[in-house]
Amino acid sequence: MTSDLLAPLDLAFWNIESAEHPMHLGALGVFAAHSPTAGAHAADLLAARAAAVPGLRMRIRDVWQPLALRPFSFGGATREPDPHFDPLDHVRLHAPTADFQAAAGRLMERPLERGRPPWEAHVLPGQDGVSFAVLFKFHHALADGLRALTLAAGILDPMDLPARRPRPEEPRPGRIPDVRRLPERLRGALGDVGRALDIGTSVALSTLDARSTPALTAESSGTRRTAGVVIDLDDVHRVRKAVGGTVNDVLIAVVAGALRRWLDERGDGSEGVAPRALIPVSNRRPRTAYPQGNRLSGYLIRLPVGDPDPLSRLDVVRTAMDRNKDAGPNRGAGAVALLADHVPALGHRLGGPLVSQAARLWFDILVTSVPLPSLGLKLGGHPLTEVYPFAPLARGQSLAVAISTYRGKVHYGLVADARAVPDLDRFAQAVSEEVETLITACDR
Repeated sequence: MTSDLLAPLDLAFWNIESAEHPMHLGALGVFAAHSPTAGAHAADLLAARAAAVPGLRMRIRDVWQPLALRPFSFGGATREPDPHFDPLDHVRLHAPTADFQAAAGRLMERPLERGRPPWEAHVLPGQDGVSFAVLFKFHHALADGLRALTLAAGILDPMDLPARRPRPEEPRPGRIPDVRRLPERLRGALGDVGRALDIGTSVALSTLDARSTPALTAESSGTRRTAGVVIDLDDVHRVRKAVGGTVNDVLIAVVAGALRRWLDERGDGSEGVAPRALIPVSNRRPRTAYPQGNRLSGYLIRLPVGDPDPLSRLDVVRTAMDRNKDAGPNRGAGAVALLADHVPALGHRLGGPLVSQAARLWFDILVTSVPLPSLGLKLGGHPLTEVYPFAPLARGQSLAVAISTYRGKVHYGLVADARAVPDLDRFAQAVSEEVETLITACDR
């Protein structure tokens, strides 16, 4: 294995992290246990298999001098093999617990150690003796959702996966930067960051016409709470077939309706509320200079929380998503992430804190879908029965929603700031109730 220079967006994720806002993805998988010792056996399997997965050996190392034949690498970072990699540093067996989500919330708030490969697998035996859970954590600079799935699949039981594409050739080498021009490059980097922030800020200010949503914003507390919701995919298709649109349209509309219920019940009120939701879109290309890097754009839509009619909310979401799809993922307010490609490495390092602060100006809530294979996954022969994806929580925001479809079920993974959203379980219940509301409305 050789080192790879981090892609611009990966570098951005690496540099906007703080102790209060760790930038790791998570997935909580619940497995049916065949014996009380299944959790301990699973931990041993994960550690043994992790040693054979090359991607899990990769650490991220900061670059403080120009790399040969790598122009503008100063201030960046590389993904490279860790010569001291020990899987036992990453796989941890915990005491039995009666509440997987409560344990996951406490673990999600802890940043990954940056001096070694930034991933962890926490095995949580269930007190009931008939189940155990594994919380996977991957830094967003190491993997996006699809890449994280590939890495996790490497330490689960063997399964058929699509053949990997051959690695593209490295980009053509350029000249080595002249260190005497670093002050000039520094000014240029800061200028690029400033222009990126100006664009993001102007986009955000242009969408501030609706009432703000205080419940979705919070000062950094560094705490996390998680929750999960499972609904039948057949129910989602039932709504989709009745009113049109896509499965994703329905799932996003469910979030809008759940927010309405939740805000009204907690006394915040939903009238006139239309928070900006960022819907990430994969922009991965077959041949790219960064085959392992994040390639993300996004759609930005207003969630019609203030609309009292569930079918009208769904229609608004469908119309907004259709409009974004017609424009394409490289255009519109949601595509601000693509600006990362135009900022030099040093600019990402120096401007990371500013970009992190600007997230709340760009969007209010993240709603993302994480792909999963339809095949049944297992660990040590124990079948995966539930899987809840967790997204990073942006600075200044109190709630993020990730969604995965697995074996006829839709799993909502919810992450919140524990101090700002102590009633996350109530929002989770509102998600289930909104599905029933949509079904009822379609049957009228």
